[in-house]
Order: sequence, then structure tokens, then C-alpha cells
Amino acid sequence: MTQRSLDRLIRPKTIAVFGGREARRVIEQCDLMGFAGEIWPVHPTQESVLGRRCYRSVAELPDAPDAAFVGVNRTLTVDIVRELAARGAGGAVCYASGFSEAVAELADGADLQRALVEAAGGMPIVGPNCYGMINGLDGALLWPDQHGIVRSERGVAILTQSSNIAINLSMQRRGLPISYLMTAGNQAQTGLSDLAQAVLADPRVTAVGLHIEGFGDIRALEALAMRARDLKKPVVALKVGKSEQAQRATVSHTASLAGSDAVADAVLDRLGIGRVTTLPELVETLKLLHAAGPLDSNAISSMSCSGGEASLMADAAVGRNVAFRALKAEQLPALRASLGTMVTLSNPLDYHTFVWGDLARQTEAFSAMFAGGYALNLIVLDFPREDRCDGADWMITVSAVAAAAKQTGARAGILATLPENMPEAIAQQLIEAGIVPFCGISEALAAAEIASGIANAWERPRPLPLLSARAEAGEIETLSEAAAKAELAATGLAVPLGKTAATASEAADCAQQLGFPVALKALGVEHKSDVGAVKLNLWDRNAVQDAAESMSHVARGFLVERMVDRPLAELIVGAVRDPVVGLTLTVGAGGILVELLEDSIVLPLPVTKAEILDRISRLKVRKLIEGYRGNAGTSLEIVADAVVSAAEYVVKNASRLEELDINPLMVLPDSRGVVAADALIRRRR
Repeated sequence: MTQRSLDRLIRPKTIAVFGGREARRVIEQCDLMGFAGEIWPVHPTQESVLGRRCYRSVAELPDAPDAAFVGVNRTLTVDIVRELAARGAGGAVCYASGFSEAVAELADGADLQRALVEAAGGMPIVGPNCYGMINGLDGALLWPDQHGIVRSERGVAILTQSSNIAINLSMQRRGLPISYLMTAGNQAQTGLSDLAQAVLADPRVTAVGLHIEGFGDIRALEALAMRARDLKKPVVALKVGKSEQAQRATVSHTASLAGSDAVADAVLDRLGIGRVTTLPELVETLKLLHAAGPLDSNAISSMSCSGGEASLMADAAVGRNVAFRALKAEQLPALRASLGTMVTLSNPLDYHTFVWGDLARQTEAFSAMFAGGYALNLIVLDFPREDRCDGADWMITVSAVAAAAKQTGARAGILATLPENMPEAIAQQLIEAGIVPFCGISEALAAAEIASGIANAWERPRPLPLLSARAEAGEIETLSEAAAKAELAATGLAVPLGKTAATASEAADCAQQLGFPVALKALGVEHKSDVGAVKLNLWDRNAVQDAAESMSHVARGFLVERMVDRPLAELIVGAVRDPVVGLTLTVGAGGILVELLEDSIVLPLPVTKAEILDRISRLKVRKLIEGYRGNAGTSLEIVADAVVSAAEYVVKNASRLEELDINPLMVLPDSRGVVAADALIRRRR
């Protein structure tokens, strides 16, 4: 059955509320926000609630409600949802818990959740186990508690699986206008991505923030990213699950499966969804995107009246993809004229206090900096305490920033190094003027990095749809190294010249035919080095035969290969099946450096050569590949071609493949190519 539109549910004109205390709170919150539509309480015994007539059932309601808040016990929730769907309601929020999130405590939790989805049919439902939603644009709430949202004409939408995090975010005092606040709970039928797509369509929504515990429906996330790209409305996500503890908490809290953090990072980057790491970063990034949108570059400027603040700004940029680009020559005369001879002209710039309290000279100085073509211009300004100090001079600086931004058309932000030093009233005033009121240096630079990253992602070609995560049924088999290399060679990946042998004597014969030195490996052993099942640099027939006899007790045959020349670098190229995203490719420093360097990137599949080149160019091992300290190097193009071959093999065999491990992939000097020295393939029969 096709699910109907979410429009009536998220922008209702009529609301039905079911239950006692929680339902009454929904009505209270609608009244406080000035909801102009009709509210219909439903209760089996009460005559009225807050001056409104109570109805006894869904059938007794004057009409099919646009939205319903179902705040009753879990079994009755299923019955009411079924009746609402039959009546033609626009959708419902299911507040009750005790469904799939509680399977450890309630054996019927998963069954009851399936029954709830079946009862809803094509009617949208949100939850169960969730608080619901707040529409701050129209004052419509399906929300049974206090919150901090105020009515606004435009703003960002925030969606989360956690109701408590939603409440916390609603209480922010940082000047962020929130248009919609939504919780998705168990996402039994309607997921975060579905809700996000619905709010994106509202022209009053400027950007979307997601708090994600588990990806859930990856196709819905892809659709959201493409819709955001088309509408030029950025999406940022706080994806939890980096720690083992967070991953365990996620499974128990939402019954959703969190994929590995590296895979999540790669998928979000591919889709052009910015990733934040903390709630403050989420708020600050959304403020920037609301006021200024994605940034067309990572070049930013900073001005402060303190060298200490300028140093803090410069240090905070280390490790981030933001650049305090040097001043242009044409900026210098105007800056010197406005600031005087004692100021060192640089970026970040300490403009001292010579122009403090002087609106005209501050405007001139800020305009000269803003004219430098930076994607974002920051003025560091911590406001004084309102209960003890006079902030008149600080407001002169605010006026100068606004005048300079208007004069140059540049994006500007005022940054308080301490969040408490950005009063909420001033933050709201700045937002209304199109100036970003940042709270915290690291958060502001994270926001700039993410905003420029989104713009960069939108400039790339649209990504191909991700591979299906489904795998065929069947027993998993491990191919021999020889068989694995034969399959990879058929896709164009170079492997060492080699032969297989059944006995030690045959192995010696093979070595004689191949030419020395050779490597000898026992077939049928996965972790060869652990049991002495691999011998390298064997230079004569006797050495090969002796080595083969020493490992014959574990071998099911032998693989004899010509030794590969000493490489520039050893890489690992592997594919594993993420339970949500499906097969992804990992490329990084290999051999003994795998655990030592932790230098790797993840590539969701399918992937283009251009994407591979872009990502492997970020690896630390790139320096070794291209030649380090006078050593002969090779081209990254050659490495990318080898990775393309591996990726094509994975994509072609996606329905059966469980794991691919090429380690080491040896990168040879002087453009002699790339050779897969060892390979493991596990797949379903």
C-alpha cells in the first residue's frame, strides 16, 4: 500500500488527541503557541478538556483529523491507529513505548510493532516510543511536554530519534530559529529521512539537522540527500556510534542497527550531508546554514582586538579544512588607512583598540577585510555581562559589521569565544540582520568547514545509487589464495607469476620453472604467517622443497610465486559487508603499517575513478607512493586503476561476496605497476 503524504500530519488544521495527562498537555502547548485550528479531545469518561468538548471515539469525531496524538497504552494504540486509518486521518504520533525497542523486556514488542504498522496501512504514523513534533511556523504541536520553541516565520528543521535530545535542543539560547522539531522514535513506518523530506518541501525551512542513532533505510537517506541538493537546502547530521559503548546503547535504545563509524562518515560525505560531532556544533552549523547557506570556499577571515584571540583562531584551524588565506595586496591600503601604522596586517588580524567605539573607522576596516573575497568573515566579540556592564561600545561594533556586510555583500559572523558571552537577544538580532552569531571558536570553524564541504559536494556529479545491502543465502566459502588471485587477475588486477603444486617435490619443480627467488605458500590456510605457512626469498630448489615439507602438515597444496620487487609502498584494499550500507571498499596503508598508521579511507560502492583519486590523495602513504626524500615514485593514477579493478570485482560479485582482502597490494617504483601479493575472498556458494 502506498503511503500518503505527510503534509496534513506536519501542517494540520485539525488535531485529535487521545489519552489523559499527555493529551491534555498537547492541548496546553497548542494554546500557548497560538494554534488557530480545531482540537478534538477523545476520552472515554471526561466531558471536556480545557474548554473543549470530549468525544468518545474516532467514529464520533466531526471529521477525519489531519493529525492525531495517540497517548494511550501500547495495545490500545494499535486499535486507535486502525480506526484513524479507516476514517481517513492525515496521520498520527504514537507516544506509547513497549514495542520493538523493548524486546529484551517484552517478548511481544516486535510483534506489536508489526501489528501497529499493519493497522496504519497507508496512513503515516510517527513512532512509536516518541514525543512527536512541533511546527513552530504554524503553532501546531503534537507534543506532550514543555519546550523552548517560539513561533517564527522561517528557520531550520531538527529531527532526532531521541525525544530527550529534542527537548534539550529546543531549549537552546543561541539565537537559532527552529521551524520544525520532530522525533521519530522507533521509525516503525516513517523514518527520519521521510520526515526530513517532508519539511524540506516547506519554503519556510532553510536547512535540516539530523540526530541519527542508526541509518535505518539507506535508500530514504539517499533520496533525502538528492532532494536537498535539488532544493539547495543543506542537511547536516550528528551521527552517533563512534564508541563501542555508543553502538551498544544505540541497539538497546532504538532497536536500530548502527553501521561502523568509518562507513557512516564515507556515506554522509558521498551524499553531501555535513557531519557534526557534538550538539553545539550542530546548532552553530545550522545557524550558519540558515543565515548564509553553504560556503563557496573554505577561505575565511578573522578580526579581533586582541592578539590572544587571533592566536586562538589560528590554532583552532589546525587539522580543519579551513584556510585563513593571506590578505590580498589591494586590501592593504584601506586597512592601513583605517587601522593606522601600529597594526600588523595579517589574517587572523589583531586590529588592536585604536578604532574601538568609532563606527566610521570600524566600518572602513571591516569593509576592507570583507572585500577580500573570503567565504566567511568573522569578527571576534565577546559581549559584556548585562547585569554589571555597559555594552554600548559593543553594539557600535555590531552596527559596523552590519554596515560592512551590507556595503560589500559579504557573509559575516560575530563570534563569542565563550557561549555565555553571546546574549540570546543579540544573537536573535544578528540572525535577523543576516549575520551569524557564533558561540565558540571550534564550533564556528567546524561550521565553516562543513558549510564549505556541502557546497563542494554539490559541485561534484550526482553520486550513483549505493549497492543493495542484501546478500544471497548460502554457506560461506573461502577461496584458496590461488583461486582468489585468478579471479582478481581476470578483472585486470596484476598478480605475481605463480603455479600451484600438490607435493613438495612438485613445488620445487614449479620454482625451477618460474625462476628464483620465489615465495612459497601453503594453500588452505587463512592466517599463514601465524603457523609458518609462508616462506619468502627462497633462492634454490632445495630451499623450496625443504620449506614445503616443513609446512606439509597444514597445507592442502602449495602456491609458488616469483618474488615481487621491493615496493615503494604496501597498501591494503578490502571490501566488507556493512549490515545497513552493504559492501564498501577500504583502501589504506597495508602490510605491517595497517594497525600502526591507521591510514585508510572508505569508499561506498559503486565508485568512479575520479572519486577514488580524490580520496586516496588524502592518505598519508601518498608521500611514499609519489616518491619520498629522493626515492623514485609513481603516479597515483596507477594505484587508482588497481583500486578500480578491485571495485569492479566487488560490484560484479556483490550478491555473493562477503569479504575481500588484498594485503599487501604492492606499489612498484618507476611506473612498473601495482601487484596483489596476497588475496583473500570469502563468498556465498
